[in-house]
Amino acid sequence: MERNTFEECGQLLAKNKLTIACAESATAGQLTAAFSLSERSGDFLKGGLACYDACVKEELLKVSPELLEKFTPESAEVTFAIATGLMNLISADIHIGITGLTRPGGSETAEKPVGTMFFCGMFGENKLFEDRQVFTGNQQEIVRQATVHTAKLLREALLQLKPNK
Repeated sequence: MERNTFEECGQLLAKNKLTIACAESATAGQLTAAFSLSERSGDFLKGGLACYDACVKEELLKVSPELLEKFTPESAEVTFAIATGLMNLISADIHIGITGLTRPGGSETAEKPVGTMFFCGMFGENKLFEDRQVFTGNQQEIVRQATVHTAKLLREALLQLKPNK
């Protein structure tokens, strides 16, 4: 089932001549790697950036230190900022950002426990999707669930999208 979700996304992207790039914090490249295994990955995957540490978010993706301080590196606001910051680094039709807490030691609180993940997909300057989910399990299980969830969000958005290409 999971592999089919990535494959279906890849087919939809390729069919619609759309490309993607990913900025991944908590998933550290796992989403990009999963998409790279799709049959038509060469038609749609531009690349990805693992921005695990806040300094990479600041230095490469130009996320302001004030934004990181106010909302924490694991937040909807920073997820939007890394997705939009990626636009200046990798030319693609769709830019995806993921942040979150896969293990203790980050910015977890009672309202934002370990397992909380944030997702943002941009189609040009427009939000394609935005979501927050709380997953359970160990770090590896949370990362797996988050990557699959992102593919499902993308698939649903692509099914509703009317590309101009």
